[in-house]
Amino acid sequence: MIIEIIKSILLGIVQGITEWLPISSTGHLIIFESFLQMNFQKEFIDTFFVVIQLGSILAVIILFFNKINPFQKNKEEVKNKISLWLKIIIASIPVAICGFLFEDKIDELLYNPFVVAVMLILFGIVILLVEKYKQKFVIEDIKDITFKVAFFIGVFQVLALIPGTSRSGATIVGALILGLSRKSASEFSFILAIPALLGAGILKLLKMGLAFSLTEWIILIIGLVTAFIVSILVIKLILNYIKKHDFKVFGYYRIILGIIILLFFIS
Repeated sequence: MIIEIIKSILLGIVQGITEWLPISSTGHLIIFESFLQMNFQKEFIDTFFVVIQLGSILAVIILFFNKINPFQKNKEEVKNKISLWLKIIIASIPVAICGFLFEDKIDELLYNPFVVAVMLILFGIVILLVEKYKQKFVIEDIKDITFKVAFFIGVFQVLALIPGTSRSGATIVGALILGLSRKSASEFSFILAIPALLGAGILKLLKMGLAFSLTEWIILIIGLVTAFIVSILVIKLILNYIKKHDFKVFGYYRIILGIIILLFFIS
């Protein structure tokens, strides 16, 4: 059991780091789990991945609580928060529809290291191109995002259904293309993760059921807490990092990692 606890901590760390960077948390979890090989049935491992994602979402809710909490004394603030939530809901519609219709088929056909590697490389190239040719920022604060822009960021989020793309990567790149600053793109992407991952996580948990053994519950809770703590730290770090840096390093990282994975799994 100790070995499995260590594995759950390692995977929680991977989740907490990669969920908020444009490098694909799903891709990294697939890769790391294939090396660690948790000694559980596939159904439980799928549930474990969902639960540690919920740990990451809890971190966002806590860190951005003041930005998303509509229960304010100031009427203008209440208006802004309600407007933000409406934009988040609109941005969530495309992935909710596509996920409901196609997610099981996508998981069946594309949930493998080869697809992850290819998407890591392709989207790494996209990040480099966007950073090179991006337009000037026209939206510096998330409250200035229009409903139209929010919807199209949501369209970009649909790409994240393909393993290896990265939900944060797809939404941040889409937001940059649409004229958001790196800070506003990142903040909107992180808040947009709340309904996207929370809704998907709850649905998957209901579908899979919660009949776990004591050992399995311990593994789930440890993974969730680890992902939560690491997510808190990483979100703070990335928001500080982008004040002075761009996303090119993540593009290069994706390309290099994708090539390594291709070489490893092809050989």
